[in-house]
Amino acid sequence: MTNENSILADSTTNLTSPAKGKIQQINHEDAAEDSNVDDFGVNDELEKEKNPLNPNGSSAKDKERALIVSITQGRHRETWNQKVEFLLAVIGFAVDLGNVWRFPYICYQNGGGAFLIPYCIMLLLGGLPLFYMELALGQFHRCGCLSIWNRICPALKGVGMAICIIDIYMGMYYNTIIGWAVYYFFASFSYELPWEKCGNPWNTDSCLSVDTPTNLTNTTSPAREYFERNVLEQYKSEGLEYMGPIKPTLAICVFGVFVLVYFSLWKGVKSTGKAVWVTALAPYFVLIVLLFRGVTLPGAGNGIRYYLTPEWEKLKNTKVWIDAASQIFFSLGPGFGTLLALSSYNKFNNNCYRDALLTSSINCLTSFLAGFVIFSVLGYMAEVQKVDIDKVGLEGPGLVFIVYPEAISLMSGSTFWSIIFFLMLITLGLDSTFGGLEAMITALCDEFPNFIGKRREVFVLVLLAFIYICALPTMTFGGVYLVNFLNVYGPGLAILFVVFVEAAGVFWIYGVDNFSADIEQMLGEKPNIFWRVCWRYISPTFLFVILIFSVLNNEHMLGEEYYYPDWAIPLGWVLTGSSVICIPLYMIYKFDRTRGSFKRKLRTMFKPEPLVPTALPGQISTMISTV
Repeated sequence: MTNENSILADSTTNLTSPAKGKIQQINHEDAAEDSNVDDFGVNDELEKEKNPLNPNGSSAKDKERALIVSITQGRHRETWNQKVEFLLAVIGFAVDLGNVWRFPYICYQNGGGAFLIPYCIMLLLGGLPLFYMELALGQFHRCGCLSIWNRICPALKGVGMAICIIDIYMGMYYNTIIGWAVYYFFASFSYELPWEKCGNPWNTDSCLSVDTPTNLTNTTSPAREYFERNVLEQYKSEGLEYMGPIKPTLAICVFGVFVLVYFSLWKGVKSTGKAVWVTALAPYFVLIVLLFRGVTLPGAGNGIRYYLTPEWEKLKNTKVWIDAASQIFFSLGPGFGTLLALSSYNKFNNNCYRDALLTSSINCLTSFLAGFVIFSVLGYMAEVQKVDIDKVGLEGPGLVFIVYPEAISLMSGSTFWSIIFFLMLITLGLDSTFGGLEAMITALCDEFPNFIGKRREVFVLVLLAFIYICALPTMTFGGVYLVNFLNVYGPGLAILFVVFVEAAGVFWIYGVDNFSADIEQMLGEKPNIFWRVCWRYISPTFLFVILIFSVLNNEHMLGEEYYYPDWAIPLGWVLTGSSVICIPLYMIYKFDRTRGSFKRKLRTMFKPEPLVPTALPGQISTMISTV
């Protein structure tokens, strides 16, 4: 870099070239007077006329400005060692426990094979466009969910703050569920699984093995009593009114989960990229093994037939379409900041369009595959118990911690099948918790590069210690009630509103045309009319409809096994509001901090930072300052 003028010439001839460096405009007149430089570096007076380096223009009186290009040593942004590591990380985040315990239940409840029609339609029109949006945003701007709003719509930076709070709530209860799987995993290393028979200290007189014929209706299975009375010991609590003390064994299991998470995240994509080779691929190996075992069981064919037999008349029911939309949204996971964070470590010209199609397709096919694994076993359980399949299945944790272990206990080689099944649950959960926490870590490291970014290892340790302490109530005897409560009112409702605001900010304020132009810079061509129509009209509507129906049915989402006290529902709305409130509060803060008239404040708040190419290719710089 010996000729500064030649570097400047190169940067002006290729305006779409991303760059790494810093541009400073120095006014030899008094630039501070009659200017409005806000905290994201935009001088309104420089935007009135066009010039090659400032597409928005500068006034005639600024023609005497000297443009000095200097290359400064910035914080290097690491990238994935291999493209496949990024794909595995995205697949691992999207494919989580919900693919195993929620999709099969939702599918057979809403028309079996007929449900796949609304499911695929919602994927194409709602889920996939949002998934593609986040991958493209993260890759183009190369920053997390906080800093990125300076470049899209600074007034909406509260969206990133809300996402960080939601990710904390996720970490508080999701890691506890993984801890339950860890408990089962170690309990499986025994000659006889502890939930195979009654007669254990935790069993009651109502306990009866599932393969024992009976006409009694008030019996419970050994697997249910093992989960509720030994793993959770929830009978020692009185619900949310009195959850009881922390159970040490559960606290140790969850602590082990946090240790695994720390050593997978502490070095950034270098450590995460290595971890996903195990956590993303292991579930597929186990699913395939369990599928081959399941289809050989008696009654498996009946279960699969029950899973796939279409009930076309159910497609007339609005609830089926809402369930399809909700399932695809929560399965792909846009809005949690994870896709932004993971794609921000890609190379600038990576084909994120192809990645979006590939990873979202794999996610949906995994859900479909998990349905075969689950329903082949449910068919076997129905055969053993001589009951209908709908009397066997449970949704959510009950399916993987009660029904499936119950079926495993009746198989030959039950110890082996139990070990690999719970190993699969652990790896499924770890990938998703990696993604959720990485979203917050990346956001804060990018927002505070000197204070946090340079001390990532220490920051991750402090963050995980904080979340673990906050999660301790979920490890009490009544912790299961809090887990369910956090699931609904922590991220469940808030994330829908946050993603709707995010989509509105990108598609309606920043603009679909600008967003499409950004993608053209990366991929060489604009998205076609299908994507632009989805982004402008269909995807925001998709989110709004899910949000409205979820708000109207929020109490139903808590389930019916435990009736939450009257004060719990208002508290839940406070929990939801604690993240959502960040959006209007930051807008008020930004308005107060921005200088100028009322009109200028609004224009500055909702105007993105201009993307100015600099001397070095490889990264976009938006750092413009007037001195």
